[in-house]
Amino acid sequence: VAMDLGMLGHQQGGLVVPVVRDAHSKGITDIAQSVKAYASKANATGDGKMNLTPEEMSGGTFTVSNLGMFGVKQFTAIVNPPQSCILAVGAVRNELKPSSGDQSYREAKVMSVTLSCDHRVVDGAVGAKWLQHFKDLMENPLKMLV
Repeated sequence: VAMDLGMLGHQQGGLVVPVVRDAHSKGITDIAQSVKAYASKANATGDGKMNLTPEEMSGGTFTVSNLGMFGVKQFTAIVNPPQSCILAVGAVRNELKPSSGDQSYREAKVMSVTLSCDHRVVDGAVGAKWLQHFKDLMENPLKMLV
């Protein structure tokens, strides 16, 4: 399945969603470089004007919105057509979790995400399976390098 990944960002003039084309065929390093280049291009003028073209901000199929950088624990994002899904990413935080086998606790890093799907395009069960896979990758990040 082809994926053109939109990365929601904020500029002085409002929200922007530059699109990383063919994200499904790129590695994590290539995606990170594309996002960094778009961020640099969006801020290039320094006067609040963007240097992103309409083509660079259209045609996405899946968007990631990160309010975690603002300390937001959890939120729900709304899908903007023609996109099919949007992933809302909350802040990473420390929580106490029970340790296995005994009655002690351990500190764990926890992050909340919410996936909103346009059910005309993506069935909710498919979205749930995607979230399972995403959770596995977050808990085992080395799998992303394979």
